[in-house]
Amino acid sequence: MNERLGLQLKNRAREENFELVGITHVIPQTRLSLRSAASEAWLANGHHGNMNWIQDPYRQTIEKLLPGTQSILAVGLQYYVGIQRNPEKLAIARYGWGQDYHKIIDQRLRRVGRWLQEQRPDSRWRTCVDTAPLFDKVWAEQAGLGWIGKNSNLINSQKGSWFVIGHLLTDILFPSDEPAESLCGSCRRCLEACPTGALTEPFVVDSRRCIAFHTIENRNSHLPEIIKKHMGSWIIGCDICQDVCPWNHNPLTFSNNVQLYPKSWVLNLTTQDIRTWKDELWHQRLHGSALRRIKPWMWRRNTGHHI
Repeated sequence: MNERLGLQLKNRAREENFELVGITHVIPQTRLSLRSAASEAWLANGHHGNMNWIQDPYRQTIEKLLPGTQSILAVGLQYYVGIQRNPEKLAIARYGWGQDYHKIIDQRLRRVGRWLQEQRPDSRWRTCVDTAPLFDKVWAEQAGLGWIGKNSNLINSQKGSWFVIGHLLTDILFPSDEPAESLCGSCRRCLEACPTGALTEPFVVDSRRCIAFHTIENRNSHLPEIIKKHMGSWIIGCDICQDVCPWNHNPLTFSNNVQLYPKSWVLNLTTQDIRTWKDELWHQRLHGSALRRIKPWMWRRNTGHHI
């Protein structure tokens, strides 16, 4: 079952500086069915807010992404850089501190895919980051990268949850790694710490009450009062449910991906900066950043509670 090539494929992914690597089969699996059913219930309850793209039917059928898919290589890129936020400055979620991880992951996975095709010229492959209609965390869990925690983030016992994921779909059948098992136990720290009650129950995030959703996805001119009341220093995203997670309190290695380290302005941002910078400067600051999709007027809106 292409065991040797599978090991080589994972090693090639590690050469691209992916700290977490695993492979899973694309076959009907009980856990996947349960996750799919949970996702359908989540959508039916309107917990996705106005993120209608999440309803893309392609998420249910991986064959539509790459016909003949038999295996998925899942990879994790750690973005924990060991730098702490300045409590006197505005806060941005860690994932957005460095360059756009979508491009970083995609470029590296494409190199892995081209390598695979050199080994097997008749093979086909496709890369997916979290913008693709794929149950990305579910497949990553199945490939053993980590388990989906009660805050809906993927958690690894060695790396915590400070990593982003990508996938390489292929029509080659490789041996599958063991799925990750949940180690959350009875812990409820993330649920209790969420200031807006967005974690309505374990594994369920109501986007309509989530600070991250409203500061990034909400295109309305005004934020809901409950969000403004509890935002604190957060203006882009929110890491509270990750900050309190015990698995992120273990000694963690720092990412050696220099592209993910923050520029100085990211850690020293003030309300005055946001309200005085011209749009042109914003575009310059956000060049090559995943935060570029958040328009300058949204940054200004998100500081409204600091008046």
